[in-house]
Amino acid sequence: MKKLLLAFSLFLTTPAFAGEITHKIVDSVQLGVQGAAVQSTRLGGEYSVSGSNINVTTLGGVGTAGSYGINTNGATFTFSETSFTADTVVTTQTAASGTIATPNLYSDSTTQLGGSAGSLAGTLSATGVPTVTAGGPGTTATAQRTIELSVFK
Repeated sequence: MKKLLLAFSLFLTTPAFAGEITHKIVDSVQLGVQGAAVQSTRLGGEYSVSGSNINVTTLGGVGTAGSYGINTNGATFTFSETSFTADTVVTTQTAASGTIATPNLYSDSTTQLGGSAGSLAGTLSATGVPTVTAGGPGTTATAQRTIELSVFK
């Protein structure tokens, strides 16, 4: 009876499964050099004149002054004339070798120099961690190594 019970119990057990075996190695190096940039806002023209006890002979305009006289000699007067000339519209911009040699600038401008690669470098190794070498200003370098070993998931 014991032998029959032992033989029957072998059919009821489930075998052990190892599941999924995974092995993963990922190496990466990312290098970047910042590009040159110009951001510029064009301002329009403006003309204004104001005053009291003033008469207008010729009204001025953007880029030109007017001619004015006093209404009552010997009386107090105030006068103000302001003129701002608009920026000339620029429709082309040239860049060569990653730099802007002569940027077109308007009244409100921000310029950013391009980076210099210098000695920027990165290497991958089949047996070790990736390495990076610092470059000049405006550069970035990132190295990564990921190792994953999973026997039972």
